[in-house]
This record gives sequence, structure tokens and C-alpha cells, in this order.
Amino acid sequence: MEQIDATPLEQAEAKHGYSDNKDAYLKRLKRIEGQVRGIARMVDEDKYCIDILTQVAAVTKALHAVSLGLVEEHIGHCVVGAAAEPDPTLRSAAIDSKVKEATDAIGRLLR
Repeated sequence: MEQIDATPLEQAEAKHGYSDNKDAYLKRLKRIEGQVRGIARMVDEDKYCIDILTQVAAVTKALHAVSLGLVEEHIGHCVVGAAAEPDPTLRSAAIDSKVKEATDAIGRLLR
């Protein structure tokens, strides 16, 4: 069977930008998950509201850090991969698509 070479865009799509750092993201998310369980426990134990809010702020900051890392990975991998598309017509559409995805994601983070 004849093998067809994948375009740079298809190669970039085959693997997510965060794949190389997946273990670090999972470790961070598990730590955040533990923090959220701790907040639930604080509510269950009727802890002081300001202490709970402090922990909520810490979780929010940690989630924002993960989000920014993923946006950076998307731009560095997916947008750059789209820019490597050899066909100029496909390249332009691919770049536009990936930039729009990143812009939309950033917009959701800012809401």
C-alpha cells in the first residue's frame, strides 16, 4: 500500500501541543483537585468564609496558570504548525482557524 506523506499541519494535528508536558499538567491538575476537595471539606466543617475565599482564590490562580500554559502550547504548536503548511491557500485558512481558536479560548478565560 502506498504511503502518503502528511502535511506539516496534519503532523501538528496528530499530537496535541501539550503532549510533551502532559505529566506536568496532570500533576498540577491533581494538586488543584485536592485543593478543591479541601475547600469542600472547609465548607462542610463550617470554616470561616474568608479562609474559604482565600482557598478559592488560590485554586482560581492555579487554574489560570494551567489555562495560560495551554494557550501558550496551542500557539506554539498548533498555530506554528498551521504556518508550516506548504500549500499557501491551506496555510492561510489553517492559520486563521488556529488563531481564532486561541482568541476564542482567551476570550472565555477573560469572562
